[in-house]
Amino acid sequence: MKQSLLQQLAPLQARVRSQWRDSPAQHLWQAWLDELQAMLPASVRARLMPQVRERLIDWPLPEHIAHETGERLILMLPAGMVLAQPLQLPLAALRDLHSVVGFELDKYTPYPREQMHYVARVTSKGKTLAQVLLVAVLRERLQPIIDSCKDRGLSLYAVDARNAKGERLNVDLLPAELKPATAGSARLPRFLAVVCGALLLTCMVLWLDARTVQVEAMQQHVDEQRSQVQAVQNLRRELINTQGAARYLAQQKAAQPTTSSVLADLTGCLGADTWVEQLEISDGGSVSITGQSAKASALISRMKDCRTLTDAQFQGIIQPDAQTGKERFSLRAQLPKEAADAP
Repeated sequence: MKQSLLQQLAPLQARVRSQWRDSPAQHLWQAWLDELQAMLPASVRARLMPQVRERLIDWPLPEHIAHETGERLILMLPAGMVLAQPLQLPLAALRDLHSVVGFELDKYTPYPREQMHYVARVTSKGKTLAQVLLVAVLRERLQPIIDSCKDRGLSLYAVDARNAKGERLNVDLLPAELKPATAGSARLPRFLAVVCGALLLTCMVLWLDARTVQVEAMQQHVDEQRSQVQAVQNLRRELINTQGAARYLAQQKAAQPTTSSVLADLTGCLGADTWVEQLEISDGGSVSITGQSAKASALISRMKDCRTLTDAQFQGIIQPDAQTGKERFSLRAQLPKEAADAP
């Protein structure tokens, strides 16, 4: 079952290999690999991608073959065993070259396509046409040759052929299921996987670092905005307090009677025989009066008629003044409560 599956997949593998070999991507890939190899130290390059020597062996095999470890053995079939036919095909045929050549195969050989093992190689391309080399061999001829090489202990890397001039055709007639897996080809994918993983990890670290820097910048910006908002709130609070204090002082000032009104009121209450030498009104509404009067003891009862003063009482004792013949007094009164504490 495995053998039949491999036979069914062989045309697909050959087509993919042919398209890959002739595509610009393959040349770019090879150029990139060459650049990568040149960047590596010689010891690492020799370990990961060792240089392998190709060795051509013509069929029929010689009696003695010295096979060195690591060299690639390429079996060269004589021109008489293979069909080498140049073809001219449209460029559109290169998309599925293996299938197109398979349909053309019956024009050049009497054998059915199922009995033939064939490959096609693009030799040149024009504007509309491509030059293709078709190389085919009977499976019943190829398989015994491969078995014979296996019996001799030879692990073939490829099966090529020569033309009538003895020149190499540069094709590979070895079936895909019989191709050996080389150590270098096994190490290279692992190396590329490690490199890709390292690059992916580096990209992730760089992305995380960039995100961290961005988050820190955003956090710093938020902190600055928070500080600005706090400063605005403090300024607003100070402004509100200042406005409240100014409004309170204005109300206090508007509620308290003026000095002139207090003097006018005292003039009417104290009478003509009394004059005021000193009048002080504090912010708390306390009024201090110092002066002289003919009847200082009657001032308390007189001040009860004052509209702007309450709670009048003497401070100290009443003393006679020898020069004026009047009595010197000192009073303390209070502005009305509703005026002093008005909001």
